[in-house]
Amino acid sequence: MKKGWRWKKRLLKRGGIRLASVAAAVIVALNALPAPSSASAGVPAGQDAPKEHTVAVVIDDFGNRMKGTAEMLRLPIPITAAVMPFLPTSQADAEAAHAAGKEVIVHLPMEPVRGKASWLGPRAILTALSDEEIRLRTEAAIADVPHAVGMNNHMGSRATADERVMRIVLQVCKERGLFFLDSRTSYKSVVPKLAREMGVPLLQNDLFLDDVYTDRHVGGQLLLLKSRAQKHDRTVVIGHVGPPGLITSGQLAAAIPALRQAPVRFVRLSELLPPTAPYPLPGAELPGSASKDSDPESKLREDSPTSR
Repeated sequence: MKKGWRWKKRLLKRGGIRLASVAAAVIVALNALPAPSSASAGVPAGQDAPKEHTVAVVIDDFGNRMKGTAEMLRLPIPITAAVMPFLPTSQADAEAAHAAGKEVIVHLPMEPVRGKASWLGPRAILTALSDEEIRLRTEAAIADVPHAVGMNNHMGSRATADERVMRIVLQVCKERGLFFLDSRTSYKSVVPKLAREMGVPLLQNDLFLDDVYTDRHVGGQLLLLKSRAQKHDRTVVIGHVGPPGLITSGQLAAAIPALRQAPVRFVRLSELLPPTAPYPLPGAELPGSASKDSDPESKLREDSPTSR
């Protein structure tokens, strides 16, 4: 009995060694195999990493040696510089932005419901102007801002609600191959309706960063931006040079690393345009797509010079 038991024990031990050797070989072979793809693992292709969201940062009010101009152009993201026409440094700021690899658009001064005339700047678009004068001023504004690929409204809560005025402005944009960004300084804006009707590429602002000139407010708006960007594929935000320029540029510079980890990819404004625009856009090298909707986090103010 003892001899038979010893034999069985020896056999089991040899078998265990063989099994261990086989198991080790299998593990080595498995480790040598390539990692399973997302599709083979039952995960849709392209979903391995966290979804990336795009944000276009537009900075208004270039053109008058405003505070924060140099700081904004040094930001390590592809901002879009909205340059007001007919001001002392309009052309110089547009050239500097272009040389820095930033996109340029015309920041067209337009009549607000409330506000000081001094906030508008020269040759603004007013609702009392004739059709011919509106066209002439819009064309002259485009000619005064080198490298412009689009346009947005400076103030304009009254003008953007006027169908006659905006039809003329948008027609000039269409003829010149420019897209239009509705800054959304008025909930009564007729721009979306007319742009669809006329076939003018349109984008819309989602959030003002600095409608209140404090670090605390701008920092809070950047937190809102992060929250919104995590819920939406595309977001447009507007900041300013001028009174809030140093605050906004500083807060933006500090927030960029955290936003990139969100993950957010900063893009030119034109990259959010639909890939099949009605006509070619000058300088719009990387087309994308836009989807804008109302969002309670994107409340826009009409009671400050930066947002009217």
